[in-house]
Amino acid sequence: MSEPTAVRNYIGGEWVESSGERRDIVNPATGQVIGSVPISTASEFDSAVAAAKDAFWEWRTTPPVTRARYLHKLRALLEENFEELSRVQTQEHGKTIDESRGETRRGIENVEVACGIPTLQMGYNLEDIASGIDEYVIRQPLGVFGIIGPFNFPFMIPLWSAPYAVATGNCVVIKPSSEVPLSQMKIAELVDEAGFPPGVWNVVNGGREVVASMVEHPGIAGVTFVGSTPTAKYIYESCGKSGKRCIAQAGAKNFIIVMQDCNVEKTVPAMMTSFFGNAGQRCLSGANMVVVGDDAFYSDFVDRIVTAARRIVVGYGLDESVQMGPVRDRDKKARIVRYIESGLEEGAKLLLDGRVPQVRGDLPHTCFLGPTIFENVDPQMRIAKEEIFGPVMSIIRARNLDAAIDMANASTFGNGNAIFTSNGAAAREFRYRAVSGNVGINIGIVAPMAFFPFSGMKDSFFGILHTQGQEAVRFFTESKVVIERWL
Repeated sequence: MSEPTAVRNYIGGEWVESSGERRDIVNPATGQVIGSVPISTASEFDSAVAAAKDAFWEWRTTPPVTRARYLHKLRALLEENFEELSRVQTQEHGKTIDESRGETRRGIENVEVACGIPTLQMGYNLEDIASGIDEYVIRQPLGVFGIIGPFNFPFMIPLWSAPYAVATGNCVVIKPSSEVPLSQMKIAELVDEAGFPPGVWNVVNGGREVVASMVEHPGIAGVTFVGSTPTAKYIYESCGKSGKRCIAQAGAKNFIIVMQDCNVEKTVPAMMTSFFGNAGQRCLSGANMVVVGDDAFYSDFVDRIVTAARRIVVGYGLDESVQMGPVRDRDKKARIVRYIESGLEEGAKLLLDGRVPQVRGDLPHTCFLGPTIFENVDPQMRIAKEEIFGPVMSIIRARNLDAAIDMANASTFGNGNAIFTSNGAAAREFRYRAVSGNVGINIGIVAPMAFFPFSGMKDSFFGILHTQGQEAVRFFTESKVVIERWL
């Protein structure tokens, strides 16, 4: 990315300038300004909704096989631009290039699944529900949907929703995070190149004013959101007041239970990826590592964890040798540092301090942190209860599996808890009792594939249906029931 990119809105098939103020987009690793983004107005959002509404009926009446062909074109273009799309994510967010490539792949997989809409959108029927009477279900699109993306996965997360929405015959208005808008701009360029009809796919950049407009706008049939729990609650409640459908995926505090019978050689690297991948900035990151075992096992396992974490290379994500990039910005770093200080004040023991990391290359340390590990953590400490959203591991001991499960279930969150064990009975007990939308058995990052729903429970999710796969198809359609008799 040589020259800074001036991001514009994509409305009705046109690139449109905003009258709102512009904010810099800063590469968190280098500190360089790589672009600017407009903070659009409510009237500009209204224009996008109007364009989408104008496009809806013709798109809704387009045969599903034809809609799928547009998605096939988009998928091919995403593949052709795979490396560029991945590099943009690293530059605007900070994650490593391998993490960005993984994000690109997961995003494309959602487009691939949505290409199967001629099958996924099928209804069902039954003849002779009574003499000479048949009944069937038709899944029909609803209109215009709003999609609000987070900062931590700028490319992938809007694709948990948008491909299914347009495949089912709806139109969309996407609001990316104003911190990381470049990925969605790149996708919109490819949507345009794929030849989607004007108004089917729109992107409006902005902040709270756009979000408020989206959840209140009478022309919006529903909203999908991924972000913090307080914001998710606001969006869910606002959508309820205005009669909109809503998927609000929220925060997390994931518990990873490590049993003494685990495969240590494979569990340790899984912990590194779970807790420190994406610099801990994902709702599926490990937060509390609960160890069940005797003193000898505990001591040996924790030593291995600390040793492995010390070896993680921190730096600019475009360097292929780097294993962990910066957090997104200086404010997020400051928030994480405050949590580290809170842990010390509450009596936890700091085994590895990432506040002053060794950073590869001549880079400003503005947004960088290293892996941080606490032990002697009590479940009632703030670092054990609240979402930190950074590369911080809290180690807690539990006397047995029952105590570990109870500890995890006591959390207000329920997003992606996991267990590492070689015991099938223990794995089943955990899977059966865990109050967590996504559950891992010897999996550190419990990320559902595109053809499964991304679940969540408690304060990690507000809604009924989920993004991705068949549940997304149901969310973006209404079931019309037809009861038919010919006289």
